[in-house]
Amino acid sequence: MKLTIERAALMKALAHVQSVVERRNTIPILANVLMEAEGSHLRLTATDMDLAIVEAVEAKIAKPGTTTAPAHTLYDIVRKLPEGSEIEIDSADSGAQITIRTGRSKFSLATLPKDEFPLTSDGDLPVTFDLPAPELRTIVDRTKFAISTEETRYYLNGIYLHAAETDGVKVLRAVATDGHRLARFEMALPEGAAAMPGVIVPRKMVNELRKLADDTSGVVTLSLSPTRIRLAFDNLVLSSKLIDGTFPDYERVIPSGNDKIMEVACRDFAQAVDRVATIATEKSRAVKLSLTPRTLTLSASSTENGMATEELEALYDKDPIEIGFNARYLLDIAQQIEGDRAQFSMADAASPTIVRDAADASALYVLMPMRV
Repeated sequence: MKLTIERAALMKALAHVQSVVERRNTIPILANVLMEAEGSHLRLTATDMDLAIVEAVEAKIAKPGTTTAPAHTLYDIVRKLPEGSEIEIDSADSGAQITIRTGRSKFSLATLPKDEFPLTSDGDLPVTFDLPAPELRTIVDRTKFAISTEETRYYLNGIYLHAAETDGVKVLRAVATDGHRLARFEMALPEGAAAMPGVIVPRKMVNELRKLADDTSGVVTLSLSPTRIRLAFDNLVLSSKLIDGTFPDYERVIPSGNDKIMEVACRDFAQAVDRVATIATEKSRAVKLSLTPRTLTLSASSTENGMATEELEALYDKDPIEIGFNARYLLDIAQQIEGDRAQFSMADAASPTIVRDAADASALYVLMPMRV
């Protein structure tokens, strides 16, 4: 294999594929990227056996061929080469090593046999639909912060994506929860998505697709089966196994009778929570919200640090209520609200609270209170 490629193009593709490769691998070949030179493109493939990425990048191919190279080392080398340089990549006929040259720099890396690289196959993916990249980013951003990291509840370690209905309108809905908070976002159901199975997209796949979606403004094609998901855009394909489990009936935890409604300026609220939480103990991060008509008082206290309070104007006209929340969870939700005002719907100090963007009904957040 012998080819010449622009540094910027190679670095962008390697940044994408090396991100999938785990830093610690018990199977040596999984630390490598598969490099296939053919026609006018170099195709790079990486996998961790659950998640796979393939990206094609333009190159001048002098001699077609296939090899593998250590993904992170190769990326670090290319990243440190001068901007604007042309890189020559040459693999020995024996396949034992690969040489990278540009200017006066030369690197030789040991390779592993290409036959050891696992074949990745998605099988039949019967449901296919398109999503504009900005909408895909929004789906992920509005929900991924609530994904559970508890490995014992593996079925919560991802975003539940499914077709649903709201007020007679068919929607594509994404839900994530860790048991303490729940995030639900919905948008108009894309054409072709009506028959999609309900799937749980794993956290690592969610993180990778979110990073990749930043690099495109076009349309992303999603293909699904009950066990796999594939995203394709530009010259890139990302595919993953889905979580084999049953997502809980999340509708049961979304309260319907919360009649104590408060509206508050979202940015002022987030800043006040952040300030007051400075006093809260690191373990609980508890902040108390005390509501009286037109006034919200935020407070936190700890035996080591003392006490903090801050008052805000709020639209509220019901009976006084005191309710506590984890400050980190409040801030995570506030970051997702793009409008000026956040709306809290409460029942009492022990029941789940609903938080929304007062100007946008597409996202809904449920937050479990804390004792304070």
